[in-house]
Amino acid sequence: MPVVTTDAESETGIPKSLSNEPPSETMEEIEHTCPQPRLTLTAPAPFADETNCQCQAPHEKLTIAQARLGTPVDRPVRVYADGIFDLFHSGHARALMQAKTLFPNSYLLVGVCSDDLTHKFKGFTVMNEAERYEALRHCRYVDEVIRNAPWTLTPEFLEKHKIDFVAHDDIPYSSAGSDDVYKHIKEAVMWVPTQRTEGISTSDIITRIVRDYDVYARRNLQRGYTAKELNVSFINEKRYRFQNQVDKMKEKVKNVEERSKEFVNRVEEKSHDLIQWEEKSREFIGNFLELFGPDGAWKQMFQERSSRMLQALSPKQSPVSSPTRSRSPSRSPSPTFSWLPLKTSPPSSPKAASASISSMSEGDEDEK
Repeated sequence: MPVVTTDAESETGIPKSLSNEPPSETMEEIEHTCPQPRLTLTAPAPFADETNCQCQAPHEKLTIAQARLGTPVDRPVRVYADGIFDLFHSGHARALMQAKTLFPNSYLLVGVCSDDLTHKFKGFTVMNEAERYEALRHCRYVDEVIRNAPWTLTPEFLEKHKIDFVAHDDIPYSSAGSDDVYKHIKEAVMWVPTQRTEGISTSDIITRIVRDYDVYARRNLQRGYTAKELNVSFINEKRYRFQNQVDKMKEKVKNVEERSKEFVNRVEEKSHDLIQWEEKSREFIGNFLELFGPDGAWKQMFQERSSRMLQALSPKQSPVSSPTRSRSPSRSPSPTFSWLPLKTSPPSSPKAASASISSMSEGDEDEK
């Protein structure tokens, strides 16, 4: 196994242990004690200065093809990704995901530049360095966070952290007097490009905030922030507060309109129900009268049943006139009597009495 020579460098500025040249001396094999990738996500990723790689075994120069085949088998491939990571968003997370999944067995180190270095070479940040460090520690793809990372990767830094490959998007970064700060990494064949996520970046987010500055300022004033905290002038503060009051009045008017519309809709529904009930009630009354009215079916049915019951309860009457039997000559005709009672009133005068007696006698003569 080759020995690492930390003091010698190749022409590209990369240590010889990471270049294609074989080492000049050999030594007995030493077991790798490099940190392994995180298997559980119950704790944030550690900082590099807390768990520094103290592995004494030499790190041979790997090709990208070898790393993608899963070699070496006794240690993970150490991949490095750096950046500012201000306003940590999904674009950052996707870039780190790509760097983590470049090889079957990889250990992802993420370098975060400090505030002083960032403000010097790039500009002011929204989040301070402590917040940016913590944001990276809680990303699931990160195995280790390097605080105060250098703006340009030096051979000493690569050797200290035993970095095999550097992952970053392929856009040239001109800074610190160089057209591309990753030029020497690309020449050393340690560069693995990742793809940017279109439509999302820290600059895009800041542009949205600047574009909608009045909206956010008014909202934060309403939430209790002071004008001094928002760096808002006295006039703008009064204007924002007046606009907030106007918006509240508009919201109240809108709520009243919506409630009035709901009330009108309910009244219409109730009136429709009443109209339907009136029609149903008329139908019900008509059916009731048809059944129970003076000439209703119920009365006719009741009369038919009552007549049937009377016929069943009362005996049949004998006929008024019966056929006359032939009289035998031996027998004399039986006298006929009238059983119907006759109401007789006393005669009012002797003439009337004599008239009645004469009429009765005439009747008897006729019967004889």
